[in-house]
Amino acid sequence: MPGTTKTAGRDLARHIPLTVIAVVAAVGAITLRDSLSFETLAEHREALLAFRDGNILGMALAFVAIYVLIVAFSLPGAAVASVTGGFLFGLGPGTALNALSATLGASAIFWAATTGLGQTLSRKLDASEGRVGALNAALRENEVSVLLLLRLVPAVPFFVANLLPALVGVKFRTYFWTTALGILPGALVFTSIGVGVGEVFDRGETPDLSLLRAPAVLWPLLGLCALALLPILVRSARGRREF
Repeated sequence: MPGTTKTAGRDLARHIPLTVIAVVAAVGAITLRDSLSFETLAEHREALLAFRDGNILGMALAFVAIYVLIVAFSLPGAAVASVTGGFLFGLGPGTALNALSATLGASAIFWAATTGLGQTLSRKLDASEGRVGALNAALRENEVSVLLLLRLVPAVPFFVANLLPALVGVKFRTYFWTTALGILPGALVFTSIGVGVGEVFDRGETPDLSLLRAPAVLWPLLGLCALALLPILVRSARGRREF
């Protein structure tokens, strides 16, 4: 009986990290909805620039820490944070800091999921037969391509792309490098918007994120999606020929 109680306690404890993330995300969605906005950035931009000019390293560390928390707890304001990275640090350093922060935050969600629900679901999928087992095997076979597609396809919510791989038992090192690589195109676009955001504020306007749907941005992203999808199509064609 004591052994059963301890096992149940450990099983419950494994779900705490993901539960904390879900609770904080829900509270943040309500309380921070209007706090992390472009209006807030415009209001405090002079103070941010002054602090950056006086302590660039401190600003970079603070920026990364805040961005990681935003992503890890799925708080509103990720787009604003990405634009802020370009505004404060320029295109090259801003893109690097945005990608690093988003990757670390996504990794925190992955860790939280794999400590609890992900472990349980992964074991069940591994033991599954029939269609579920075949689907799981296909996912494992095309793991890298699927992970890159999750990051590159604009329609996939970032939280889903962070959580789903953990629930199906993807290895962390594969998740980490595909996340870092897959988010680079999007990070570059958001950062480039941030580079010119000061002039936008001077005109009394709000940054236009419709640029993400512009053909000059959308077509290259779709091209990268096609490249990521190609290995899956090749394997599928080979499998049909062998069949």
